[in-house]
Amino acid sequence: MDFIANLSLGLQTALTLENLIYAGIGCFLGTLIGVLPGLGPLTTISMLLPFTFGLTPIGALIMLAGIYYGAAYGGSTTAILVNLPGEASSVVTTIDGHQMAKKGRAGAALAAAAIGSFVAGTVGVLALAVFSGPIAQIAFSFGPAEYFALMFLGLVGAVSLTSGPLLKSLCMIVLGLLIGLIGMDVNSGVVRFSFGSVALWEGIDFIVISIGIFAFAEIVSTLERHKSGEGQVAPITSIMPTREDIKRMTPAILRGSALGSFLGVLPGAGVSLASFFAYSLEKKVSKFKHELGHGAIEGVAGPESANNAAAQTSFIPTLTLGIPGSATMALMLGAMVIHNIQPGPSVITNNPELFWGLIVSMWIGNLFLVVLNLPLIGMWVRLLRIPYSMLFPAILMFCCIGVYASSYSVLDVFMVAGFGAAGYILSKLDCEPAPLLLGFILGPMVEEYFRRALVLSQGDFSVFVSRPVSAVLLSIATAMLIFAALPKLRKTRQTVFVED
Repeated sequence: MDFIANLSLGLQTALTLENLIYAGIGCFLGTLIGVLPGLGPLTTISMLLPFTFGLTPIGALIMLAGIYYGAAYGGSTTAILVNLPGEASSVVTTIDGHQMAKKGRAGAALAAAAIGSFVAGTVGVLALAVFSGPIAQIAFSFGPAEYFALMFLGLVGAVSLTSGPLLKSLCMIVLGLLIGLIGMDVNSGVVRFSFGSVALWEGIDFIVISIGIFAFAEIVSTLERHKSGEGQVAPITSIMPTREDIKRMTPAILRGSALGSFLGVLPGAGVSLASFFAYSLEKKVSKFKHELGHGAIEGVAGPESANNAAAQTSFIPTLTLGIPGSATMALMLGAMVIHNIQPGPSVITNNPELFWGLIVSMWIGNLFLVVLNLPLIGMWVRLLRIPYSMLFPAILMFCCIGVYASSYSVLDVFMVAGFGAAGYILSKLDCEPAPLLLGFILGPMVEEYFRRALVLSQGDFSVFVSRPVSAVLLSIATAMLIFAALPKLRKTRQTVFVED
């Protein structure tokens, strides 16, 4: 009965005209950035964070969530029609999707992506609704030692599952932890790493570092590598799949939805890894695996279902435990903090209308994506003709306006430029910025629970291994680091994340 009552509360919240508009705006923007190469959910969410200050917390989260899962959907359109993935998660879709388009079956491929995304989104939302409550109840029994171990596991998971060398990922997360220490220590009142600047006493704003490292750095990187006019748009005849198409893609959609729902919960896995694993699974179990790579509809339906399901279930650890599993989820966590929402299990009990309204809005958003996007395919493809040299000045302008409006500080604008330059240099050094952001977000909480556990145990460090749950979580984190350091697995990690 409680579940039905909670869903009813979610429906009342999500179906208000205001929240429906926010969901529609989020889905539209998400599809737009998914279509346009060079933009992504990280860049767009970081850019729009300052503009959500005037919105209600539930409205802001609904819109930002729509951007995230809308981008996972939108990247498939150009991946199929132009062989140009708008998102990293759509790279796998180009393999069979564009082959189908070259054979005159672009409509069927687009339909498979749309149907698979909607079904997977529904499965992911159901998983979020069913499992979030029990996970939060378990988390309520956690003490400081367990919370420290859990957040440490999240940091290790994010490091071990990112691409690139493991040592560099570890260095990035440590750098993020150090940046998170800048400012006045709330426990002792000591100012740390301020270099004599009063402006840094309150630390570095989350918006500054997110826009600088992701938005600014991505713009520079895209200008460097962007090529216009890549490929020709494949013609679209009918978007109705045949009976044989439905028969073949249904098992792939179900497999992709299940796999993506599971991988979305894992720290650091994300939608890109889900789509890759789904394609690998199809190559092993599909009855038509010999056709994969040559225009098999399973190669579109499986990965697209997986990445959309992962986009939904990635909210589970973020909402219930306060631990972001990816850089985009870290931005969502930052949005909650900005709107004075304490992340963690208390969200469900203290803000039930926000939690259940967000869940219901995700299903509504997936419906919006199907209804709005298939008729608008022609418009999305025409956007590819806009030169990126005309887009990036507007993006930079909105970034600067948003940063200044959030604090009315010119110093923040200069710091954004500095972090942008740092992000570009880090990308040149093959250092991913995502672990840095996770370290920046989780660092203060890791420190707080570490200190609290030691205070309660009177300085006894054995508290972290003497409590069963904490010991198990730390053991899992250690095992993940060991396995990630193995040469064979390290080679696999680098192969998984190759995007071109």
